[in-house]
Amino acid sequence: MRRPALLGLAGLALLACCGLAGGWRGAAASYLAAWLVLLALPVGALPVVIVAERFGQRVRARGGVEMLAGLRRLTTLMPVAAVLALPLLAAAPLLYPWAGAQARTPLAALWFTVPFFAARVIAYLAAWTWLALRFARPFDAPGEGRTVPAVGLHAVIGTLFVTDVIASLDPRLDSTLLGLLVMTAWSGLAFAAAILLAWEEPEPVGRGRTAPGRGRLVPLVVLLGLWAYLHFVQFLIVWSANLPPEVAWYFARGGWLGRALSIAAGAVAVLAGLATLRPGRPTTRILAGAALAVHALEMFWLVTPAIRDRFVLRPSDGLAAGAVACLAAALRPALRLGAAASPRRAGRPA
Repeated sequence: MRRPALLGLAGLALLACCGLAGGWRGAAASYLAAWLVLLALPVGALPVVIVAERFGQRVRARGGVEMLAGLRRLTTLMPVAAVLALPLLAAAPLLYPWAGAQARTPLAALWFTVPFFAARVIAYLAAWTWLALRFARPFDAPGEGRTVPAVGLHAVIGTLFVTDVIASLDPRLDSTLLGLLVMTAWSGLAFAAAILLAWEEPEPVGRGRTAPGRGRLVPLVVLLGLWAYLHFVQFLIVWSANLPPEVAWYFARGGWLGRALSIAAGAVAVLAGLATLRPGRPTTRILAGAALAVHALEMFWLVTPAIRDRFVLRPSDGLAAGAVACLAAALRPALRLGAAASPRRAGRPA
């Protein structure tokens, strides 16, 4: 039996175990959180690739060829993520409190229905897949005519998607920042993954050279800094307004595990900023691994308390993560988009 088939069977087996361990509703929440981590890889890489395409010559001059190729490889996962969204659409009545609830307005009677929700999610994923296909290979020359509209389309799709798929899970939080916050977290996760996957650039030589690893560390620090700032602003607004439902949203994501994740996230952001004083390739990769772990746990922090009313990690979460990873690896050979090949250099580890 071929490897993709074995991985697919392993993923289905883990998914069945997830259902037995967490029940249908708990398993659906675990799968949604794990799927959002997978989705973050192509969707988070997209805006970085689009912006880098706009400044293609400058990116190449500063040694960003390998990173850009690594980010393009992540965008090839978009069709896989879109296919793996199908179980979530089937589980929507179990996850979302508005499913089957009495509508208060005529618009809500149309908007908060499972068929229209599924149609919107399919439209969002189709638009992201089209963007991933369009930017899977570098253009001959950069231009604003394709990059600026693409960034705008991504921002609109991302805001609507986060509102529909994540925010409506727990309506206690009424935040206009959540869409931007999640998209920033996705880009940070994808950039951190690209740092770990991309081949190293050649050693900088000549006048005006930068320290090894600085070209990758600085964008990661910017993404982490913006993400931490958005979290702080949202938290400050909620607590200063003293609105009981929104405070309850944060209390559900507190506890010792939620506080530990907050402290770890703040430490990663601060240490990443301090690392810019003395950058180095090992330091950059260590921080990228830490950022990847924090952002991945953040998806579970956002999703699972809506079902459990507290942030805890259960066996179904690990089983769902393993199932999504196996199913993605099984589907990738058949659904992979054409991406620019990374020029491999002898003696340079991936």
